[in-house]
Amino acid sequence: MMQAFRSLATKVAAAVFAVLMLVFVITSVDWSQVTGGSQTTVGEINGVRIQLRQYQAMVQQETERRQRQSGHTLSAEEVEEARKTVWEELIRQQSLEKEYTDRGITVGPDEIAEAIQQSPPNELLQQAEFQTDGQFDITKYQRWLRSSAAIQVVPVLEAQYAEQIRQSKLLRVVTADVYISDAGLWQNWKDANEKVTLEVAALLPRSVVPDSAVPVTDADLRKYYEEHPDEFKRPATAYLSYVQLLRAADQSDSVAAHDRAVVLRKEILDGAPFDEVAQRESSDSASAAKGGDLGEFGKGSMDPAFERTAFSLPIGTVSAPVLSAFGYHLIKVESRSGAKVRARQILVPIEITGAHRDLLDARADSLEGLAADKLDPAAFDTAARILGLRIGQALPLQQGSRAQIGVQVIPDAGVWAFRAKPGESGEIIELSYADFLFRLDSLQPEGVPPFDKIRPAVGSAARNARKLEGTRRVGEDLLKRIREGSTLAQAATALGLPHQEFAAFSRVNPPFPSAKVVGTAFGLAPGKTSGLIETPEGLYVLRVIKHEPVDSAAFATGIDDYRVQQIRLARQDRARSYLEAITATAKIVDRRADIFRTEAQAEAIPTNGRRS
Repeated sequence: MMQAFRSLATKVAAAVFAVLMLVFVITSVDWSQVTGGSQTTVGEINGVRIQLRQYQAMVQQETERRQRQSGHTLSAEEVEEARKTVWEELIRQQSLEKEYTDRGITVGPDEIAEAIQQSPPNELLQQAEFQTDGQFDITKYQRWLRSSAAIQVVPVLEAQYAEQIRQSKLLRVVTADVYISDAGLWQNWKDANEKVTLEVAALLPRSVVPDSAVPVTDADLRKYYEEHPDEFKRPATAYLSYVQLLRAADQSDSVAAHDRAVVLRKEILDGAPFDEVAQRESSDSASAAKGGDLGEFGKGSMDPAFERTAFSLPIGTVSAPVLSAFGYHLIKVESRSGAKVRARQILVPIEITGAHRDLLDARADSLEGLAADKLDPAAFDTAARILGLRIGQALPLQQGSRAQIGVQVIPDAGVWAFRAKPGESGEIIELSYADFLFRLDSLQPEGVPPFDKIRPAVGSAARNARKLEGTRRVGEDLLKRIREGSTLAQAATALGLPHQEFAAFSRVNPPFPSAKVVGTAFGLAPGKTSGLIETPEGLYVLRVIKHEPVDSAAFATGIDDYRVQQIRLARQDRARSYLEAITATAKIVDRRADIFRTEAQAEAIPTNGRRS
């Protein structure tokens, strides 16, 4: 039993280690920074220095957690997301620390001890060691707390519970004055239960007015650009050049795969069991685990070449290598019944190998040596010329997104580009089908780009603004037809406008994003038609088919329970808004960009800390 408790202690310690680590980071003093070190912190949050080594330890813990969860090595973008998550959590926790101090919120040892005794961690509630007749037995848990097995866990629990109690006290103070009047409760009840059924005609400028009807000149575009700068604000944008070394198999690789399949077939014909060779050699992991067994299959479910052989091969024999889109197969048919076959296979893929692989690796090594991790932009051009590579331009890359070449999404470059300097080239990015090398040509800061760089976007916006004017005229025509006796459906159909009926909905689950449309819908009497409702998406005309009022008797009967529920939700909303507000107003000095440099920048800084 004691061994089980020790094992349990390890599990609990691992589960709450993150909390202890976070408290340690937040409360640590950066003595080396006080004595003059310049690269030992990643920044400051509300005046508290965050040590680099502790930030890196938290990031490592977070990346390892994500890797375990995903089952693959993280890309640069995923590592950057982990760094961002850790930084945001530090901001949140340090913002809370400031609130605890400012409001004088403390937690005593007796409070912590009582919480540990009376409120077990969720990780323990289902553990068999603490069960009696299938139910959690708190006496067993409290007995365990006094045992030697719990010694390593209790300090960690104390840190976890101290933080939880402080946060609970703070949020009680913040939400103590939350109150909802009877009138407010009635309005909430109406919002959730009052319903309308609508028919809607939509007038979307992009489809109502053709481009040919709204020509715009270059002068029109420049005027619109100058008068509407907020429409064209963009995040920081990187412009990248790239070269690629394709890694496609050739005829020599196909021959090598065929020869390998021939060798494996001979091994089987010489007496080796097919299933053992399949387990050892087949690249189809799913069938290889079952000795190559594919189960029973019919026509139309396999590659045509594979299928032709499987349906014609004598039972019990091993085929010669069969080429399909996946590589070379050795096939052994075990049974055939009507239109069904049961077979085993060994798949030998066509992979880059031998002299061809050596050649591609040598070219990649040359590209890396000539141009990778260089600050001089000419190195990139020189490498492309020597290796006979075409220099292409990637799509404009906005900060926070991934690099794209046509429809191809390239990992890692999106993070590197916003740490690099113009002219700098990065590391070789190795993908299954090609090696890529990027150079940062220019970096457009966050804000409104120059007119020439976004001229197409300005043209689209200016044209849409003119389309809106034409759409209003179509809308007036629609309303005129309705006044003259047409139904909304008839008028919309006559003008070629989309028309749709919407089933009953409430204010809290509307089918429209626009509050203006929803508000109009609930303000109309049944059978009435609205005027033109203008939203950022377009214009709408509504007609209320049915209006379902709320049940005031049901409200009166359940008002007490409803009040408790609504106050709880209002407090949760207040707490969420409060936490967002204190993190948004935190005083932050973020030096991470100065520390996490590109490889080229790091190599340009000698060990004495001065740039070369």
